[in-house]
Amino acid sequence: MQKLLFHDKDRFRAQALFLGKDINLQMLENYICLATMPVMVTVGEQGCAVLLGYGAVVLFNLEPGEKVAFLTKLSSQVRDSFANPETEEVEIHLNVGESERVKEGKILLHEFSVERLQIVADILAKSVVLSHYETSLATVFDQIEPFAASLQRENRSGRQSRELLRQLGTTLLVQHKIVGRVEIIDKPELLWESPQLENLYLRLEDEYEIRERHSALERKLELISQTAQTVLEFMQHSSSQRVEWYVVILIVVEVLLSVYDILFKS
Repeated sequence: MQKLLFHDKDRFRAQALFLGKDINLQMLENYICLATMPVMVTVGEQGCAVLLGYGAVVLFNLEPGEKVAFLTKLSSQVRDSFANPETEEVEIHLNVGESERVKEGKILLHEFSVERLQIVADILAKSVVLSHYETSLATVFDQIEPFAASLQRENRSGRQSRELLRQLGTTLLVQHKIVGRVEIIDKPELLWESPQLENLYLRLEDEYEIRERHSALERKLELISQTAQTVLEFMQHSSSQRVEWYVVILIVVEVLLSVYDILFKS
């Protein structure tokens, strides 16, 4: 039997935040756990939160003071937190007369069950992660044209090479994050136990355009990667091949040390 929340309410607000590289869920203390896969805990007087290990949290029905207190306490468990976390808000309504979906910017649910809110949290968390990387890659993507134009010039500086490899490193890290850890287009494990909620999940996934946005991001990542590799291949066959190879080797070391800061502490 599904556990119901917010018995005295017919609507409340939800907010998703992408806080940092990851959240240490093993160190959460003094919270009542409502569910796992993903983890849901009680917060404040009548609120709750869903926490995702890849760095996102979704808050339900929290007062402003409760939100600040919770995020302040949680900050010690967030690794490499972002200075300006990506955020997204939505109002959730109880509506048993219509199908469960997004209507006029609001999410309609038949009941405020733990499982339904976990599904909502999964979609909102994926949406803020996509928004974060859409913004991060926009600048990188804008630099593709200058790099492509550099193929027409014989004199390419070491600085250009360094920037190129940094972009390539950034691309690889983003691919690892959204495919390996967040698993953007994978259905949540919760649906194995609650298959009756799959229609709700699919409607929300479609409304927030999760798959379309993921595909667009993948295309940008692929273009960045291909451009970087193509330029490097031209560099390898230039007249200054030996010198540029020395630069490449040194920069690979630099990338391993600095790309972490470039992507997650910018």
